[in-house]
Amino acid sequence: MIDFTMVWAVIIAFGVIMYVLLDGFDLGMGILYPFAPDEQSRDVMMNTVAPFWDGNETWLVLGGAGLLGAFPLVYSVLLPALYLGVFLLLAGLIFRGVAFEFRFKATPQTKKYWSASFAIGSTVAALAQGIVVGAYIQGFETENFAYTGGAFDWLTPFTVLAGVGLVLGYALLGSTWIIMKTEGAVQEWAYRITPRLLAGVLGVFLIISFWTPLVDSFARDRWFSNLHLIWLLPAGALGCAYLIMRAVARRDEGIPFVATMGLFIFTYLGLLASKWPYVVPPAYTLYDAASARESQIFLLVGVLFVIPVVLAYTAWTYWVFRGKVRVGEGYH
Repeated sequence: MIDFTMVWAVIIAFGVIMYVLLDGFDLGMGILYPFAPDEQSRDVMMNTVAPFWDGNETWLVLGGAGLLGAFPLVYSVLLPALYLGVFLLLAGLIFRGVAFEFRFKATPQTKKYWSASFAIGSTVAALAQGIVVGAYIQGFETENFAYTGGAFDWLTPFTVLAGVGLVLGYALLGSTWIIMKTEGAVQEWAYRITPRLLAGVLGVFLIISFWTPLVDSFARDRWFSNLHLIWLLPAGALGCAYLIMRAVARRDEGIPFVATMGLFIFTYLGLLASKWPYVVPPAYTLYDAASARESQIFLLVGVLFVIPVVLAYTAWTYWVFRGKVRVGEGYH
């Protein structure tokens, strides 16, 4: 018999990592916006993501809708626990999207305000995402399948550090994307800042690695009872970090971005391995949170048609708009 709960867990996990990787680099580009060399460089940076950014967020919609249908308990517990954090996330994405469109139509006098709005929206969205991840690692106070904690339990030093780590991680994705998609002064600037961003990411990664066992006993037991397996994942992440440094030193263009995606994938797998099978930690597993089997089958029929279309469209878009973006060129 097919385990549809596990099938849905794989689908949603896939949707989440696709969103993180694809929307992560354009959020990161927005985070770096205020630090670009000049306004012309910002125009080039914006044009590198213009054909992709709205399509990248399709994965967020897919993952969110799938989560609601397949694991409704996650919504009934996590939303009351994270109302303000999720509000900040959505507000940042909306703010960024409005600024993205209006900046192209702004006058030279007002363009700087939309540039600032784009950077603020990107940073707030990334920070909120990281805080939500940190809150997930901490766990939630629950009783009888309901959230019983306070409105601000999600806001702790640990979750803020996780938020800062994701902001730096997205900025690293953004800088390596700029290396791959640009040339000249913009690319050289991205080469210079990438090692600093990588150092920041690794620093936060190290602190969280020491801090997590103190806030999550389940993760502590999982880590130290599976030394021969689970520790391969952080080792893979460090290997990707080495590849980034070497590729930047050699002035490679595509490898830094691919290696940064690998860094995110290994970190994401490490998070899943640390919490599995709990989807609402520390009390409820995937099977506790799952909807009825009939509902899962009904939704799966639609998703099996949608995912190949989204993948094909995404691949086609990236293929059509491959290559460098130069000064004066754009797709908008």
